Amino acid sequence: MALADSVPGVSGGTIAFILGLYDDFINSLNNIISKDKEKRKAAFLFLIKLGIGWVVGMASAAIVITSLFETYIYQISSLFIGFILFAIPLIIMEEKESLKGKYQNIIFSLLGIILVVGITYFSKHAFLKGTVDLSVSGLNAGLCIYLFFAAMCAISAMVLPGISGSTLMLVFGIYQPIMFAIKGFLTLDISYLPALIIFGLGVLTGIFTVVKGLRYGLEKHRSAMIYFIIGMMVGSFYAIIMGPTAISHPVDPLTWQSFGFVFFVAGGIIILGLQALKNVFEKKETSREE
Repeated sequence: MALADSVPGVSGGTIAFILGLYDDFINSLNNIISKDKEKRKAAFLFLIKLGIGWVVGMASAAIVITSLFETYIYQISSLFIGFILFAIPLIIMEEKESLKGKYQNIIFSLLGIILVVGITYFSKHAFLKGTVDLSVSGLNAGLCIYLFFAAMCAISAMVLPGISGSTLMLVFGIYQPIMFAIKGFLTLDISYLPALIIFGLGVLTGIFTVVKGLRYGLEKHRSAMIYFIIGMMVGSFYAIIMGPTAISHPVDPLTWQSFGFVFFVAGGIIILGLQALKNVFEKKETSREE
């Protein structure tokens, strides 16, 4: 999820949904502040495991993989298109009870597509212009407040399938500064620590703000939400195609000429393999319960 979130155009929420973790992810975020001790404990253990992987992924992205993304952006973009294209039919099959006979909710799919395409389009017009210094010497009250609210919005996008948190960070003009600050902190430059703490507080606030709404939607209006999520995933094709224009050294959007067919197929194989692995785990879990 973190590796996906570090690539403009790709959403960590999409990866969670593809892997069948999305409901557990949203419920755990909600239950971490539950009054039920057992639910709180289960949520904490789930989020600790997921969180360790997320931290490792984001650190890897900041130190090494970001530069690889930029060098091989077309191949990586092709891989993620393979992920999503092969995943959508699997999601439709798994959620057929929610989708079948409720075709009036296709309007929510259109809204999902419009939302992702709109956010991607506006990422070319960042609110914060120029070089932003997030070290102690560059911070001021206005920038701290802006960073907090930008983090709230970005993490809300990371939780939603289809919307890339990094793309929204590009909209706010903080993608490169945050990645640079993470890299600086990991190389023991503590001057970036205050900015990262403020960003982290914004992330936590955003998570607990948006998660309540998502959980309610999935419980009470699941059909509309699934149609909406599928729409966002379809819209993310446009976001991924335009992703190369949003890296630190922008290049042309993905085209048929730059499309990596081998990587696209590899993405499909990975998704089908993960689905098969998930089915094996589910069968083992069912056997244990019986």
